[in-house]
Amino acid sequence: MKNVLLVGLFLLSICSFSQNKQILYNFTSIPQSLMSNPGADVKYKFYFGIPLLSGISANVGTSGFTAYDLFANDGVNFNTKLQNIVLSTSRKDKIALNEQIELFTGGFQVGNWDKKGYLSFGMYQEFDFWSYVPQDLATLALYGNKDYIGKVFNLGDLSVKAEVLSVLHIGYHKNINEKLIVGGRAKLYSSAFNARSTNNSGYIYTIPSTTTAYEQVIYSDLQLNTSGISKYLEKGYDGGIASDMQKKALFGGDMGLGFDLGFTYYPKKNIQYTASVVDLGFIKHSKDVETFTYKGVYNYEGVNPKFDGNTTSEGVYKEFMDAIPRDTLYTKYTTLRPIKLNASYQYSFDDSRGGEDCNCNAKEAEYKNAVGGQLFMMTTPRAPIVALTGFYRRNVLKNLQMKATYTLDAFSYTNIGLGLSGNFGKFNMYFLADNLLEYRDLAKANSLSFQFGFNFIFKENDN
Repeated sequence: MKNVLLVGLFLLSICSFSQNKQILYNFTSIPQSLMSNPGADVKYKFYFGIPLLSGISANVGTSGFTAYDLFANDGVNFNTKLQNIVLSTSRKDKIALNEQIELFTGGFQVGNWDKKGYLSFGMYQEFDFWSYVPQDLATLALYGNKDYIGKVFNLGDLSVKAEVLSVLHIGYHKNINEKLIVGGRAKLYSSAFNARSTNNSGYIYTIPSTTTAYEQVIYSDLQLNTSGISKYLEKGYDGGIASDMQKKALFGGDMGLGFDLGFTYYPKKNIQYTASVVDLGFIKHSKDVETFTYKGVYNYEGVNPKFDGNTTSEGVYKEFMDAIPRDTLYTKYTTLRPIKLNASYQYSFDDSRGGEDCNCNAKEAEYKNAVGGQLFMMTTPRAPIVALTGFYRRNVLKNLQMKATYTLDAFSYTNIGLGLSGNFGKFNMYFLADNLLEYRDLAKANSLSFQFGFNFIFKENDN
């Protein structure tokens, strides 16, 4: 049974991502770039996405191992592979999964027809899973403490959260002058379900005793907050989980508020700075709330027991359960959204209009090429994660743009990405993919991500 639990744990580890969309960021030929910077320099008269198909993204990976390490047909026993993975990972390895589907989206110019303002809106569904590998707990579950006498196993290694939510949003950006664009976006969150266990502490250690065989000390301060899921765990539940989640996602769940801020600044025509902060917000969980706690201290002296109620005497097991009881509370709690920070520098060159002395007004078509760098940071339950990206953008044809990226992050040092955005009349389609080198053997990939969508874009010169 413990092997089954550990396999489940590490299969979840395969789904790992930091929510960094470095190819999409500031790729302004794609309307969805406004979602990573509400102050992005977009110049459409108006646009709208095809419902459910305008923005779909999925991201998988791992920072500790690959699927090949666990399932390779190399003659090595599966249990040995599992043991090797447990020994090779650490509490710093990150486990996560993020998926987004845009339900609808649109935007249009507002105010005077000097094109000073822009309004955008939409709604998307998101699933977010994040965890650190509980290395000490995995070692204890797999090996026990027989060979680890004197080692302190850290219960604080357990740090995990998962959520399904929908987000209704409306944004506005304004051209302050020819050099500066600022924007903001308000968000209304609806959480269909949430599970969170991140502020844990405690330890387990076993040492030789002077009076008996062993002395074992367990100090536990563990807590799991949940909302919106208790009825699905009840015996006899015969409802439809998928349909229930859909109803909750459409503002039937726990509510919250948030906002994004961003800007674009041109100190010169061919030099651009951008920055944004995304998901400054919270969700108040008050519906179908349950909080489970395991708090207490247990000190045992004697032959080393297993606290499972089967191989341990009834008296010892009862003492253990009384010392560290499971309590269930029904109090409200609040969660913060993971805050994302972006910043970029871009240098453009090869003026397609014939030189910098041209007086043309269409800024977005001035330069065929651009190079630059981007910084990404995101808050996590322990410490922020960071990614650095270098990029090259080119207008391949009048209606075809390309962006290539190279990213350094916690998951890979060989992350090469490519994005294409093409317009066929007023129809826009885009495809973005990360870690292209890993596609040669998906089983050995540390991380993979893709995004695509379809929009209708009406530009300023459209009749």
